[in-house]
Amino acid sequence: MADTLKIVSWNINSVRARAGIVERLLTEESPDILCLQETKVHDDSFPHDMFERLGYTHRVLNGQRMHHGVATLSRVPLEEASRHDWQDNGEARHIGVRLPGGLRLENVYIPAGGDVPDRTVNPKFGQKLDFLERMIRWSEELREPTLLVGDFNVAPLECDVWSHKQLLDVVSHTPIEVETLGRLQAAHGWVDLGRHFHPAPKRLHTWWSYRSPDWTVNDRGRRLDHMWASPAVAAQATDHRVLEPCRNWLKPSDHVPLVTEFAF
Repeated sequence: MADTLKIVSWNINSVRARAGIVERLLTEESPDILCLQETKVHDDSFPHDMFERLGYTHRVLNGQRMHHGVATLSRVPLEEASRHDWQDNGEARHIGVRLPGGLRLENVYIPAGGDVPDRTVNPKFGQKLDFLERMIRWSEELREPTLLVGDFNVAPLECDVWSHKQLLDVVSHTPIEVETLGRLQAAHGWVDLGRHFHPAPKRLHTWWSYRSPDWTVNDRGRRLDHMWASPAVAAQATDHRVLEPCRNWLKPSDHVPLVTEFAF
């Protein structure tokens, strides 16, 4: 593996619909590895040609038509290591790979959980919590250096949302989601690279709703996307950035990319 490594994670909200901004990101940032969530495309219809042309010749996909889907695209060799169905319903939400040198890279799209934070009336919320519980058990068994990236659909800290008080009963920031995500973090001693490099209470958002007429003025953002690392991997991270300007690109995703650089 190279002495330095730049990894980007991005919920793209349809890789085919936003191929133009994916290409722009790869051209401007030139990461070694790109992890995408919510690709919304079956593997057979994935836009391989663009990634091949840009040098991302190693690709591991777990997609499905119109919904969900994750993809890990790389300039360095990848070996598929796992794909977990943590929702236990066949949805394509995870892909794990191993890099030269042994680093594991886990790309995950955790369910949003619907609109009502009550599993008795909203099964999707229960599925989200169960997904996290299965990830906790998986994390407890991890023994390899690992980087876990993706759209977690939980903003854990008060400063991770535009208004803690107004969002306490809103899915993504409810106490039970925050508590469950906290147990997931503790299960492996995961280091939250976002807050490692940008400690609370610094404003740090990765998602803004399409419903906002001018997201820059209202700035009602949440930090739903994360990069977590095993402690030994976190010690080798040299920089972490949130590419907020991407939210203003033509036909944007409602999420923006995260970038972490490592020196091994």
